[in-house]
Amino acid sequence: MSVLRRMMRVSNRSLLAFIFFFSLSSSCLYFIYVAPGIANTYLFMVQARGIMLRENVKTIGHMIRLYTNKNTTLNGTDYPEGNNSSDYLVQTTTFLPENFTYSPYLPCPEKLPYMRGFLNVNVSEVSFHEIRQLFSKDLDIEPGGHWRPKDCKPRWKVAVLIPFRNRHEHLPIFFLHLIPMLQKQRLEFAFYVIEQTGTQPFNRAMLFNVGFKEAMKDSVWDCVIFHDVDHLPENDRNYYGCGEMPRHFAAKLDKYMYILPYKEFFGGVSGLTVEQFRKINGFPNAFWGWGGEDDDLWNRVHYAGYNVTRPEGDLGKYKSIPHHHRGEVQFLGRYKLLRYSKERQYIDGLNNLIYTPKILVDRLYTNISVNLMPELAPIQEGP
Repeated sequence: MSVLRRMMRVSNRSLLAFIFFFSLSSSCLYFIYVAPGIANTYLFMVQARGIMLRENVKTIGHMIRLYTNKNTTLNGTDYPEGNNSSDYLVQTTTFLPENFTYSPYLPCPEKLPYMRGFLNVNVSEVSFHEIRQLFSKDLDIEPGGHWRPKDCKPRWKVAVLIPFRNRHEHLPIFFLHLIPMLQKQRLEFAFYVIEQTGTQPFNRAMLFNVGFKEAMKDSVWDCVIFHDVDHLPENDRNYYGCGEMPRHFAAKLDKYMYILPYKEFFGGVSGLTVEQFRKINGFPNAFWGWGGEDDDLWNRVHYAGYNVTRPEGDLGKYKSIPHHHRGEVQFLGRYKLLRYSKERQYIDGLNNLIYTPKILVDRLYTNISVNLMPELAPIQEGP
């Protein structure tokens, strides 16, 4: 009888152990395949805490060095040796005064008096009807959301590309914030929403490639902004023009506690000139699902001899619009692809993309619908 009881106790323990490990593995699979955004957000938050701690220690050490060296002089001038104190000093503003006079024959300045800095970001839902009503009063906005300043020559002609699937509540909030900001920056701009149809996992990178090709057919642009629909800038001095180097605009996201998750992070909002984007052969097309395509873009940029620039201080702050739906599935093959970024750069990108778009021009944007499949980006293997 005692032997039977011992056998039953062992069986019960085995059953409990099985239930525990089954529950644990089910939870892991849920976060990998069903709700990857939640898991990755918490992962980045943990990383951000570590970064904050390290940065605070460095800052405290720096301030101690400044204090101990404050009486060190060189030719009668305060000179804290080995320190670049400019990062810790208040920078004098170089933005133009209110009475600045524009000229329709001269390029628009990059630092205009209308650019006040902090923006009041409101992520409350608003209908497209309300947004269309609001912007219908601005007769200078042409179909497709195309706008250009009249009081000066735009320094950049900017195509804003937005990858899209089932985020209809986000679009009107996005336009409500972006249109006034870009107008204040005196940029010529238009919006292209590239919508993925069909049942394949979301391919953000391929959508950007499609949007780039269609935007180039539509008008003569010289700067392209690759913009997630749920990211809203918190500072209108974050200038949406391009430069000699590719630009990462969204350096500080609220969902990552306004800390750059890692040095090579290139997600959210980035910008390249048309020439730069063509030189790197665009985004990779092989990333299906969540993650990896921005890291691959970072690699492409560096393999092409570029560096990435970011806004200084708080200029690169962004607020994320809350999601009311399930996130995209993880792309588990991204690490293998990233190991071969250099080999794949010129065989997978703009040059191997085949697609058939459906285009609808709205008052505020051009909608490009496309059903993406892996066979639309065949890779020609070398001899």
